[in-house]
Amino acid sequence: MNKITAPRSYTRNLGLERRLSREIQGEVRFDAFTRGRYSTDASIYQIMPQGVVLPQTESDIAATLAIAAEHGVPVIARGGGTSQNGQPIGDGLVLDLSRHFNAICDYDPAARTIAVQPGMVLETLNTRLRKDGLFFPVEPSTASRCTIGGMAGNNSSGARSLRYGKMVDNVLGLSAMFHDGEAFTLGEGPVGDNASVRARELMTRMVALAGQHRDEIEAIFPKVQRRVGGYNLDELLPAQPNLSHLLVGSEGTLALTTQATLKLSPLPRHRVMGVCHFPSFRDAMTTTQHLVALGPVAVELVDNNVLVLGADIPLFVRTLADITRGQPNCLLLVEFAGDDLDMLKRDLKRLDQCMADHGFPEAVVEVIEPARQKPVWEVREACLNIMMSMKGDGKPISFIEDCAVPLEHLADYTDSITALFERHGTRGTWYAHASVGCLHVRPILNMKTEAGAKAMRGIAEEACDLVRRFKGSFSGEHGDGISRSEFVEPMFGSSLTRAFEEVKDGFDPGNQLNPGKVVRPYRMDDRDLMRFPPDYATALPAAPALDWSEWGSFGGAVEMCNNNGTCRKLADGTMCPSYRATREEQHVTRGRANSLRLAISGQLGPDAFTSAEMKETLDLCVSCKGCKRDCPTGVDMARMKIEFLHHYHARHGLPLKDRLIAWLPRYAPIAARMAPLMNLRDRLPALARLSERWLGFSARRSLPVWRKPWREAGRSASPADMQGDGRDIILFGDTFNRYFERENLEAAERVLTAAGYRLHRVAPAGGGSRPLCCGRTFLSAGRVEEARQEARRTTETLLPFVEKGARIIGLEPSCVMSFRDEFAALLPKEQAAPLAKAALLFEELLAADIKAGRTRLPLAHQGGKVAHLHGHCHQKAFDAMGAVEATLRAVPGLDVRPIESSCCGMSGAFGYGAATIDVSLAMGELSLLPAVRNAAPADLIVADGTSCRHQIHDGAKREALHVARVLAMALEEKA
Repeated sequence: MNKITAPRSYTRNLGLERRLSREIQGEVRFDAFTRGRYSTDASIYQIMPQGVVLPQTESDIAATLAIAAEHGVPVIARGGGTSQNGQPIGDGLVLDLSRHFNAICDYDPAARTIAVQPGMVLETLNTRLRKDGLFFPVEPSTASRCTIGGMAGNNSSGARSLRYGKMVDNVLGLSAMFHDGEAFTLGEGPVGDNASVRARELMTRMVALAGQHRDEIEAIFPKVQRRVGGYNLDELLPAQPNLSHLLVGSEGTLALTTQATLKLSPLPRHRVMGVCHFPSFRDAMTTTQHLVALGPVAVELVDNNVLVLGADIPLFVRTLADITRGQPNCLLLVEFAGDDLDMLKRDLKRLDQCMADHGFPEAVVEVIEPARQKPVWEVREACLNIMMSMKGDGKPISFIEDCAVPLEHLADYTDSITALFERHGTRGTWYAHASVGCLHVRPILNMKTEAGAKAMRGIAEEACDLVRRFKGSFSGEHGDGISRSEFVEPMFGSSLTRAFEEVKDGFDPGNQLNPGKVVRPYRMDDRDLMRFPPDYATALPAAPALDWSEWGSFGGAVEMCNNNGTCRKLADGTMCPSYRATREEQHVTRGRANSLRLAISGQLGPDAFTSAEMKETLDLCVSCKGCKRDCPTGVDMARMKIEFLHHYHARHGLPLKDRLIAWLPRYAPIAARMAPLMNLRDRLPALARLSERWLGFSARRSLPVWRKPWREAGRSASPADMQGDGRDIILFGDTFNRYFERENLEAAERVLTAAGYRLHRVAPAGGGSRPLCCGRTFLSAGRVEEARQEARRTTETLLPFVEKGARIIGLEPSCVMSFRDEFAALLPKEQAAPLAKAALLFEELLAADIKAGRTRLPLAHQGGKVAHLHGHCHQKAFDAMGAVEATLRAVPGLDVRPIESSCCGMSGAFGYGAATIDVSLAMGELSLLPAVRNAAPADLIVADGTSCRHQIHDGAKREALHVARVLAMALEEKA
């Protein structure tokens, strides 16, 4: 077997770069940071490409292929970069087709067909189709970010393949290009007369080749639905084959797809789910075939690892509590779909009876409501990433990820694999498609060690033998890539492997397209091809400023990103607002994490971590904390940015604009006394222009208006004044509300007093009149030591009161959440933990106490007034949106309507910058600002973040209110 390796060294190909830049419209990028971001996918592998091209037109693709062929440089097509076996990486030119190549080309709802460009994201497509009652039914768990081209390349499937099949069953035709840029189209029937002689002759040879090997294909190709290894020669055996099916699953090694014509399916009117509980894993495996006999659409496994790890992930706690009873070892999610809801409910009763017949009575939780089903599927789709949230160097590794066996062998196969892991001193994690015998399994290995690589090789070889013994397929869903191409020959035999090589040579005789995959493969255990090569080590240029012990080190925190690409989703949740605005890999959490990892491991050259390129990479991170919540592995890019800025400014100095922002709490008392002078900037256009030129504050953005500051009422309290009955409150006046919007704090005082709480004024520890501060502005500039001083001062002041039972209540989410998040990275745990537990948002306090019956508010009926609610990113990230909704719904007659939005785009100082205002406004225009403009003039707009309110004011010309003001207005009407 002719295995190849990729080079570790790199010399920039200036001739190729210049020619591409001259001859195509799209972007051409050969810099080290871009190459690093495209060197990985969701696998364990990493190969630095020679360059990256983002084509805008088919002409760009054709020119790139032709120029690359002339220069002898391979081309690797890439979509969302979510492959788990190394398919879209290699030593060559990477073509990112997701950036510009994502349009609908032709759509016929009546015929249920659609043609799309390969960069179209599946979820985006299905959102459009849903309007016509249709959908594309091949739905892998990466639907929110995977592309149609990548799905065709891998022959993807998904949870519902039991009914709808896999990609090859739903592709009607493909338009593609050969390695030199010549275009051709394949579909049902023979190659058209308008096709080139080359295309007609080639496909005639391919059909003949399949015929020559008919007996071997019929005898050796696994008889399971989930078979995606090798090339699809079996698809050429029918009398009237669909010739495009040979390209499906070819992983970009034969041709580069430019358009895919797809078969659509009617969207079922109803879906119902039964969550089946099992006391042991084997019980679930032996029962699966009986559940499949009931005719469900899907039967998906959620194993014990997911149940245990998911219970510690805020995003999934509530869902798991909803669908589990007692302590099951594992779950099978059984879905039925159709147009008759009553019939589907009867299917659930049959499911319950089937479970009882097999020894598991009352072991089914019915999930009928669509609103409950959606989060259950989100848990299932996140199974892999939940497992990858394990901290430490040992991770569940994908390389025998999706072997498929007949259902009658499923229990014995899984037992054998478990025993195999034990022999190699490890254990595995299981999840996914029990319905088709394609359970995703990952042994836990440390791929930073030679022992890990050796164990991977041994497990792979023995697993391949097991799959053959159980008459299964070694590649059942995720393709061959680097992980499994070596096992094509053991699975299919030498004769069929030589036939596969003939297919490759017929399409791509010069091995220009994605070499090393399917045939003539890379070595799957070559550590030089891995993300953690033998010489891998990480180090910061100086001691870390924050505490990273939770992950072992800063490097350990960065390595939590497994490149699954959840951050590339374009809808739902908060993550990642900058990517949604720019669609650039550089500005997505995954791209930033890869850049950080490569920099601190020395792979981007000396001083890369504190370079201008790294600064540019992180500039558009708005520290929304969306990744901390939405990323199932908990990548906290906001905290990483603080650490980076600390080191960057230590090397380069802190610009004046950043100094003004960072030290705002320190000079605010003085500035407030000069309010008329400070506020001149927005009254005189010349001053606004000067502030942009000299300081970098955009002249198109208004600045906050300085006001007479809020001051706490009453005398200073002492800890002895606390009564310990839960009614003692210290209202934390953050800098923004204190000096710019004191009416919010005044409203909060009225509401809390009306609710029966005792408000106490506290004097800062150590004396002085300057108010307490959370340090948020210092953190945003990377001034960690100054932030630590503020955190220490605040903690020393408040802890004596907290110890006596007082609660700390604040209005600004980013400030209050600093107590619960960043303080833990700034201070010793014994100081930070009590304050974190006692610090609550205004609405969290009220929602909890109203629900528990500890307080009530005398609120007037609002007569059906509508309140549109936008959530601050930190409210979402720390699961506080339910509290603000509950608090508003406690107002009689108030119609609360949450706005489905990501980050508003303002994000503190980000939206004020001349360099970032366009991106800031683009983020707001994604969903928030249009929703506010569509609100009726009499409707309320509610936003608890000062930045959010400012963005709404500037971008939609509407006043947004803090929830405290909404409640206070209701109190005033009552009075």
